[in-house]
Amino acid sequence: MSSIDDIINRQFRQWELERMKREETPPAAEPPMEIVTVSRESGSRGAYFAALLADKMGYQLIHKEIVDAICESSGYRKRIIASLDEHYRSRMELMVQAFVTGQAVDHSDYARHLISVVLSMARLGGVVLVGRGGNFILGSDTGFHIRFICPMKDRILNLVTYCNLTEDEAGTAIDKSDSERRGLIRKGFGADIDDPHHYDMIINTAHVDIEELVEPAIAAIKLKMRKLARA
Repeated sequence: MSSIDDIINRQFRQWELERMKREETPPAAEPPMEIVTVSRESGSRGAYFAALLADKMGYQLIHKEIVDAICESSGYRKRIIASLDEHYRSRMELMVQAFVTGQAVDHSDYARHLISVVLSMARLGGVVLVGRGGNFILGSDTGFHIRFICPMKDRILNLVTYCNLTEDEAGTAIDKSDSERRGLIRKGFGADIDDPHHYDMIINTAHVDIEELVEPAIAAIKLKMRKLARA
């Protein structure tokens, strides 16, 4: 079994346990776990931050390979839907259809599966989702959405330092990655990935230590979740 399968099955077990707990006990005073989405420019170290944040919050880090594995497996898709409460499960298809017809440009089966999986993850909570346009699917009223940016020279230096690339290789890799990500968001959601209005927090990592950003981000996440709960 691959490590991706291990992660998926471990998270499914956690969600299933949480569902059973909710069914057997009265609602807790503590708000349910939320989803945090992380968007990043290549070389901005946003993925590293996401891993630190997930570890600190006790959440599962979900990257694009995990999302794609769930989207491509009918068994995994059925399992994640089965983890939802019955009321939300009955609304899921209507929500996906409304999103596809009302907003998304991409009407492919993958797009529908992606929207369904991300909506399910948001309902189940306890994950930090990296990439795949999660914030565009969920909107500002669900979850907390962070984008990482960084000047090109620093992004190149980061890839040289942490990925053992030459400067030329790093520059090429960044251009390719940025282009692909912009294209994905434009095709899938008809949106501009660089538009700051799609995020709760934008962090320029040029002059900050990634490790020192985790606690302030958690504080901001909790503030928003409390405000959403009151609303």
